[in-house]
Amino acid sequence: MAVLRDAQTVDDRPPDPDPWEVHATWWQDGFTDGADAEYVEQILPLAAELLAGYDRVLDVGAGEGQVSRLVAAGGAATVVGVDPTAAQASEATARGGGPSYLRATADDLPFDAASFDAVVACLVFEHIEAVDEAIGEVARVLRPGGRFAFFLNHPLLQTPGSGWIDDQVLDPPEQYWRIGPYLVESMELEEVDKGVFLPFVHRPLSRYINALTDHGLVLRRMHEPAPPAGFLDRAAGYRAAVTIPRLLVLVADRASGGTGGL
Repeated sequence: MAVLRDAQTVDDRPPDPDPWEVHATWWQDGFTDGADAEYVEQILPLAAELLAGYDRVLDVGAGEGQVSRLVAAGGAATVVGVDPTAAQASEATARGGGPSYLRATADDLPFDAASFDAVVACLVFEHIEAVDEAIGEVARVLRPGGRFAFFLNHPLLQTPGSGWIDDQVLDPPEQYWRIGPYLVESMELEEVDKGVFLPFVHRPLSRYINALTDHGLVLRRMHEPAPPAGFLDRAAGYRAAVTIPRLLVLVADRASGGTGGL
């Protein structure tokens, strides 16, 4: 039989700490200010290229602001970063560089419709449960013709359970990239470093593409770059899988005729 917990006991328990608040310093130390080769050699140059020439830019899930600062340094007149994590937003403000920052979630952006020429989300949506609402908010705050630069861990090739297999038992031995349960949407805590557990949401690529279409965002380009040299130098175990991309970048424009898809 089911056992009901005492309601007072449940209410009195402190809430579980937000892992993003707990591990904000881990992120700031390991992935910003030149510490991470994938950002330095690949992600930031791509973001600079895709957002060049846009004057009003919103960075969704800005973290400590490295993408926001990059865009501001590139000449954008207005750059705003939003992040729900207090430790990240306060660090972004302290680091300065031109952008302004607010605490907000991606599915409830505190801006008027058509407020921005471009929106960027860099490795953020794989941590967001309310994906449809968040993409709807991106579409709402973009002006018609505005750009959405959408950076993701590759939804197909980086699924949970994926990885390089060097099978020496078979005769002859085989090497291949194993793909995990791609079509199964799932959310789980992953240990990304010793003692550092962060929530990841896996969903198939079609889920993202259909959500973009449903909210009037038209896909224009797709990038699947190979892992950069600096990452391979530090992750020797991945070198055999150099032809397997870790990153997927979707570039979409806001349709001029309003939201709504098939």
